[in-house]
Amino acid sequence: MRGSPLHDPLQKPSADPAGLPWTTAQPVIPHAAPVGRFTTGPADSAAAQATSVPAVQPSGVRPAVDQQVARELKRQVAAELHEQLSRLSDLSGVEADRATRRQRGRALIDEAVARWSDAYAQTHGIPPTREQDRALAEAVYDLLFRAGRLQPYLDDPDIENILINGCDDVWISKVHQPLRQVPPVADSDAELIELLQDLARQHGGGERSLSTASPMLALRLEGGMRLQAMTEVTPRPYVAIRRHRVASATLADLVQLGTVDHTLAAFLASAIRARKNVMITGTQGVGKTSLLRAMAAEIPPDERVGTLESEFELWLHTLGHLRQVVPMEAREGNGERVDGKVAGELTIGELIPAALRMTLSRIIVGEVRSGEVVPMLRVMTNGEGGSMCTLHARGPQMVVDRIAELCLEYGAHMTDTLAYRLTANAVDLIVHVSMVDETALGGRRHRFVSHVMEVTGIGESGRPALNTVFGPRPDLGEPRAVPHTPPNCLDDLRRAGFDAGLLQSAYGSWGAPLNLRIGGGR
Repeated sequence: MRGSPLHDPLQKPSADPAGLPWTTAQPVIPHAAPVGRFTTGPADSAAAQATSVPAVQPSGVRPAVDQQVARELKRQVAAELHEQLSRLSDLSGVEADRATRRQRGRALIDEAVARWSDAYAQTHGIPPTREQDRALAEAVYDLLFRAGRLQPYLDDPDIENILINGCDDVWISKVHQPLRQVPPVADSDAELIELLQDLARQHGGGERSLSTASPMLALRLEGGMRLQAMTEVTPRPYVAIRRHRVASATLADLVQLGTVDHTLAAFLASAIRARKNVMITGTQGVGKTSLLRAMAAEIPPDERVGTLESEFELWLHTLGHLRQVVPMEAREGNGERVDGKVAGELTIGELIPAALRMTLSRIIVGEVRSGEVVPMLRVMTNGEGGSMCTLHARGPQMVVDRIAELCLEYGAHMTDTLAYRLTANAVDLIVHVSMVDETALGGRRHRFVSHVMEVTGIGESGRPALNTVFGPRPDLGEPRAVPHTPPNCLDDLRRAGFDAGLLQSAYGSWGAPLNLRIGGGR
């Protein structure tokens, strides 16, 4: 088989050569597949390019891979694997599981790489090195079973966001670093869409797809990452991938990270034990899900809890603290509409009535986005208490109106007055998470709880009345939540073990105001 060069000598180097995922030390994964000419990246010498002889690689550096050859080998191996698995299924009457598919795939990839390597040696007179064969095998394996050229970014634990605006416009953000552009993850938009379709087949449970009929795709990837993609309705394929870096944090862990102090952590833990209904709010990427997961760790382990999510992100059923978790995930439809609804679709709002029949003591909704807020508020009103959810809102004072807006999406019979009454009866505490991003100034991203508001019933004009229990103190240069006004439910919290004396300190448990480059305690 004839491979094509990976690097064009006349092509400009990538926007960030140092960030090339295949030019830095990478974990070796036992995959297999062939490549064309090997290079070490844009810095290859002209002589090496002219002779097409495999370059000697520095120790710990993965050779670059001819993606065209990798894609061709992937297609060959996929066809052979399908044939093998079909024969196996016919003989046993059972579909091969994921581990079997990957094991047989590795063997086929190794064989394909060996065949290509022999052909390369015969053509060029010098065989590829073992490291080059391994790099090619890994590339083919990633294309067949993982995320292709995206995989090195998914494997990097420091990357928080991957933003793709077409195949050749890719950006990443790492912890406490601003966005930076990295090399393309595909050679064309069509190849990028093919990659997304492969991911949908691998992780979509059979009902998620990306096509003209279904131009939007939402997936959970391995490791708890969330992918959102759009095509057809946009000029190019657009993808956003987010990582929850704090996968199993407790409130004590969030104290160490500076999200809350010891006083607020004790308050939130007692609120969970006292079965208060909590809504966690904030903008995208501030840490709402991480806080929700940490607060859920305060639920007594023998309680039966249900989680409802569009894509699994909480993973309470896998973390091990709670012994009885009923995880429920919404299901996308197949693109066909029946009576105005996508056939086969199951929304979070439609799952809630079934969840109520599962004898659950609490219900946790990963994110309230639309009309499902109404059944969620009804669960909070009619249940035993202790339910939680997250909601997007820019500021804590906007939360009440944000809830009312979503309630109005529930149906024509819903009114502002009814939405306010539902909110006042259902929600006990609103916990708002904020972020101050100073990475552009050479600083860091500060994520922290800025407000805890208690809902104290119906107030003026029929709106829910809010009491600021914790909030910032700008006069002290402190944007994080510190004690303000004792809550009306203080006795309930004391019965759950909260020390009311912690609320006497105007500074909470912070040793000093938040050290910001602009504002704060500087």
